[in-house]
Amino acid sequence: MSAQNPTSYKQIIYAERPDPAIIPDKTFKVQTASLPSSLRPNELLVRAHYLSLDAAMRSWLTAKRSYIAPVEINSVMRGYTIAQVLDTGAAVPRTKFKKGDWVTATTGWTEYAVIQDKWADKVDVPAGCTPLDFMSVLGMTALTAYFGLEEIGNVQPGETVVVSGAAGATGSVAGQIAKIKGGRVIGIAGGKDKCDFLTSSLGFDAAVDYKDPNWRQRLRELTPKYIDVYFDNVGGDILDACLARAAKDSRFVICGAISQYNAATPKGPANILNVISQRITLKGFIVMDYADRYDEARKVLAKWLTEGKLQRKEHIVTGGLEKAPAALVDLYAGGNTGKMLVEIAPLSEALPGNAKL
Repeated sequence: MSAQNPTSYKQIIYAERPDPAIIPDKTFKVQTASLPSSLRPNELLVRAHYLSLDAAMRSWLTAKRSYIAPVEINSVMRGYTIAQVLDTGAAVPRTKFKKGDWVTATTGWTEYAVIQDKWADKVDVPAGCTPLDFMSVLGMTALTAYFGLEEIGNVQPGETVVVSGAAGATGSVAGQIAKIKGGRVIGIAGGKDKCDFLTSSLGFDAAVDYKDPNWRQRLRELTPKYIDVYFDNVGGDILDACLARAAKDSRFVICGAISQYNAATPKGPANILNVISQRITLKGFIVMDYADRYDEARKVLAKWLTEGKLQRKEHIVTGGLEKAPAALVDLYAGGNTGKMLVEIAPLSEALPGNAKL
């Protein structure tokens, strides 16, 4: 099989519901599929090169009410990729998509996919950026950070901003945006290396290592005037500690709760009454609520990136699609610094010419 003219390919199927932890070779299975010999008029054949791994994937595996339907057992695991167009249906205008174009799409955990053209977003790369940026610093996690701070955080110059999961895909961008807005930014991350990365590479003012037994004391020392804005990716004990340090009229941006996703009994905050006494705005959000403003946000993020105000950081897992299940478990264990991606196909195998990354 030629990589550019496939007949069969690998995909990863959701096989068994976690209870509660994901076990890579039980929760998922690899299977081989065959591509159709022809495309319907409005279809695209794409080859996925990089797969995004996201904390929200754990909630997609649970059959309960949420912002999106759960993945069904025995179906391809849901996932967002950057892919290259290999072929187009007869009704797809060449002005919209052509062979070699880069697109982002929810293709799933798969090496190749046939998708309707309306579900693919062509990547028009700004000067100074690359298509891979659309999976990280211009991607969904960066958009999440942007809208969370723009619409809820509303950081003002001189305010103290605390970000949990600060070395991850969303937190690392959220902290940088807060700095651009003039905030004094404190990141919470696991381990000295990650904390050093926040302060030395991303410009955070300080960092708290939650693996240090004295992390609560360190947080208190760094917030003598309390917390004005808290961007939460973690939940659990860290959210509780930040509620205890909340300033009057503070804004708590509730983005995620990765510490609780694999818990049999998720833990809520004991300091919830501070929401009343300190008049805290505590609001959750989903980035898809702002889909009609993605282009607007990406223009701003790209400007900051090319001006050097925003740094990119990817954690790329090599070895192909089969590495995705174990890498997802590693994500929940905090094994990444920056945006975690699985390399399904190396860039050396991309179509040549102006399509090259």
